Amino acid sequence: MAMSTSRHTSPPLGQDENNGGPVRRGLAGFGLPGPRREQHVLTLDQLGAVSLPVGGDGVVVGTEGSGAPAVLGLFRPRAYDVVLVGGVWTAQLIALRAAATGARVAVETGRGQAWSPVAQAAGGGQPCMTVHPIGRLGPQGASVASPVLVVRDAGPRPARTRLSAAPWQAMLTLLPYLAEGAERLLTSADLVGVQRVAPQEASLIARALGLPAEEEAALPNLGDGVTLWTNRRSRAFVQGGPTASEAQVLGQARRVD
Repeated sequence: MAMSTSRHTSPPLGQDENNGGPVRRGLAGFGLPGPRREQHVLTLDQLGAVSLPVGGDGVVVGTEGSGAPAVLGLFRPRAYDVVLVGGVWTAQLIALRAAATGARVAVETGRGQAWSPVAQAAGGGQPCMTVHPIGRLGPQGASVASPVLVVRDAGPRPARTRLSAAPWQAMLTLLPYLAEGAERLLTSADLVGVQRVAPQEASLIARALGLPAEEEAALPNLGDGVTLWTNRRSRAFVQGGPTASEAQVLGQARRVD
């Protein structure tokens, strides 16, 4: 006698087994079921058209002449030394923006009254920026998960510091003007920023950094907030300016403190 066999088939996912109606429950781990639509599928040829606008990472310090953002990659797996011949306003802007990226900022300065309001405003009240008297700043314990920017605002002849070079720790030395020994600082730095300076200072800087004559001639006439950033490979004039919230703390860009 022939026996007939029957096989039970399960309804499609999302359909009630009893009446074929929609099941109003989600799949475990995937949330509620959404609209039943075709998946987004690309062919191999189409895949090349998909891209993400990824640029250099770091601290945005202004815009270049082309209008593109100027980004300083301060935090690296080695010590990184920056010298800024300019005003405290630009150093404070860099410090604020470094703190906004999640870095810790330690300031060594003889004018704590100028830096304390900036430290209080940084990080929305979080203790991400600290201010220390000259000679009182110790090791910062920088790491890839906790990079550090050390700002030395110690006048035109900064004394040697107790801090040693460290990975993921950038050192920004602010020089309000050039004094004896400044050429050594300029030539040993990984990056140099120059704001408006006197013609004699421009000549010294040009010799130390190998600047062409047209850039040397431009340095005594730079506007407030304009900085020439240069390293061994490239140079760019950058216009820095504050956002509305930064202007409440720093005011508008200025060269003279």
